[in-house]
Amino acid sequence: MSTKLSAYNQEAQAVIDSLESHVETGLTAAVAAQRLEEFGPNELKAEAHSTLLQKFIEQFKDFMIIILVIAAAVSFVASHEWHDAVIILLVVVLNAIMGVVQEAKAEEAIDALKEMASPDARVRRDGNVMTVKSHDLVPGDIVLLEAGDIVPADMRLIEANSLKVEEAALTGESVPVDKDISVIAEEGAGIGDRHNMVFSSTNVTYGRALAIVTATGMNTEVGHIASMLASAEKTKTPLQRDQDRLGKTLTIMILVIAAVTFIVGLLRGRQIPDMLLVSISLAVAAIPEGLPAISTIILSIGTQTMADRKALVRTLPAVETLGGTQIICSDKTGTLTLNKMTIEKAYYDGVLHNASEGLDLDLPLLRSIVLANDTEVDAEGNLIGDPTETAMVKFALDKGYPLAERLASFPRVGEIPFDSTRKLMTTVHPLADGRYLVATKGAPDQLLKRCLHKDFGGQVTDLTDADRQAILTENTGMARQALRVLAGAYKIIDQLPIKFESEELEHDLIFAGLVGMIDPERQEAADAIAVAKGAGMRTVMITGDHAETAQAIAERLGILNPNEDNHHHVMTGAELDAISDQELEARVQDLSVYARVSPEHKVRIIKAWQSKGK
Repeated sequence: MSTKLSAYNQEAQAVIDSLESHVETGLTAAVAAQRLEEFGPNELKAEAHSTLLQKFIEQFKDFMIIILVIAAAVSFVASHEWHDAVIILLVVVLNAIMGVVQEAKAEEAIDALKEMASPDARVRRDGNVMTVKSHDLVPGDIVLLEAGDIVPADMRLIEANSLKVEEAALTGESVPVDKDISVIAEEGAGIGDRHNMVFSSTNVTYGRALAIVTATGMNTEVGHIASMLASAEKTKTPLQRDQDRLGKTLTIMILVIAAVTFIVGLLRGRQIPDMLLVSISLAVAAIPEGLPAISTIILSIGTQTMADRKALVRTLPAVETLGGTQIICSDKTGTLTLNKMTIEKAYYDGVLHNASEGLDLDLPLLRSIVLANDTEVDAEGNLIGDPTETAMVKFALDKGYPLAERLASFPRVGEIPFDSTRKLMTTVHPLADGRYLVATKGAPDQLLKRCLHKDFGGQVTDLTDADRQAILTENTGMARQALRVLAGAYKIIDQLPIKFESEELEHDLIFAGLVGMIDPERQEAADAIAVAKGAGMRTVMITGDHAETAQAIAERLGILNPNEDNHHHVMTGAELDAISDQELEARVQDLSVYARVSPEHKVRIIKAWQSKGK
């Protein structure tokens, strides 16, 4: 058995056979135990925590600290003046204790976060469905997934029913990705394009699926990122480098001055023991023993300030690097943006409107996108479901739409769930007069094919070719602004169909309008980028999302200026693969946005900037 498969290039059954598993029964308990022993637990390998003693000793590896310890020893041995030696050692020990405390606190907090992030998984073993801890999963396990689940390992899909997975944490894509089981012929497809795979630490937002585990622990895509981080070259901070240089320079100067003083004293007839004592005392007095203490206190204050802002700083010197930053390389989704889809434009009654405008709560478009929607509202009023759908409900609620009242008035009696082939969702609701309302939402190009009429201003008229062209033009215009566009439609039927199928319901629809949404930029991010720019720092966006979306957000944030030719091109991961490291280094200063990239690309970009001395 081998787990080193390009599982997305093979039929699901071929992957199942390679992993010696069975769809109906899964693995046996004995085989699962054997594989757990072979592959280890399904968790990321954390660097072993050093002991408190090791952390304490680590604090003494700073050059300035070493000089202070030597000075204390020399001072005590040469002059037997223990006061100076004790004071110097006290400063050094307090400095070390503060560093140890900070690192221990940060490790404690990180461990607590890891513990919170360990989900359960539903698997088939010995023919039964059972719940196991995710760290007990092994390659070959058959896993059941549904909306709300955290994907516990990398898996090849076997069955997928209207499955959507939010992969922003891994790929940076701002909207959930439609998944299906079809084979991908392309060799080396990027993570974001592997539609028949689901990856560890991503979230199922819609639908259900059956999948087989192909990789666990450090063999997953998330594990690959962890490996790269663990193998990253450790470098000193600018402050540490400056302190080392200062320490070495002071040491040389002090030794030279002490030697000159010693020689001059001898030439003037002084005794060797006397001049030795004078030279050593001069050397000890010249060493700035207060410098490490002052820098530690300042860094501690910075660390506490970061903690107040919910940021963990593991080691004291790390906080100083913020002050030495020249280039800020940032992800997009959830960092520069809210990671929350928001409606910005709405097209209805033949006119494009900003989402901030008021509207009629009986608008057919509003009714269609709210009813053909699986969003749920929990006891605290939070919206739960697919981000695209929750954006529509949030839009309606913000306008004062009486959601609970309307859902009670229009109970759902039938539905055709969304699937990636039709790209539509339809629900059926009884009306007071005995007829039924059919509400449909989905991709504009697919929905328009099924519409014969339009409802503009409450008047239902035929949908002409000119109308279709005008609607598609508005759709294209919003798409060029990187908005995700969905359409709404409806119709009234006299009786329920025998079967709730597309052929029975999704035809002769009345077009109601379009909504355009995006994961909007954080206002505080735009302000921060402007402040950083004023301070001489440049912001570069590196995201796994699509190029059009990345460019639109970059322009809105001020990372790209659409009126300038330079810094305007968005480089994709495919383009990065086509050039050498030397070519990237030559071009890196002209690029501000990278899209559809993988973790390896991020490392290349960082190294290219560092090659420029940044």
